[in-house]
Amino acid sequence: MARAMWNGAVLAESDDTVVVEGNHYFPPSALKTEYLEPTSSTSICPWKGTAEYFSVVVDGRENRNAAWVYKEPSEAAAAIKGYVAFWRGVTVEG
Repeated sequence: MARAMWNGAVLAESDDTVVVEGNHYFPPSALKTEYLEPTSSTSICPWKGTAEYFSVVVDGRENRNAAWVYKEPSEAAAAIKGYVAFWRGVTVEG
């Protein structure tokens, strides 16, 4: 079971994550979406495609662009389509 936590809140929890480059990607059904706010930030990975970001907001504290998703990944990264990963101080156990 993998769990993503920040500021005392569980952001996602699943036994069905996909690990890519050391990051756990959580399926949409595992996310606590009340803690995720979309941002306008994006980045491009040469082999995965374009990532879109979310800020994590818990108890009025914001961790900007601390989560990302590949909504339309390349074929090579098809397994993580729509799955969300975390960084920037978000603790992922599992």
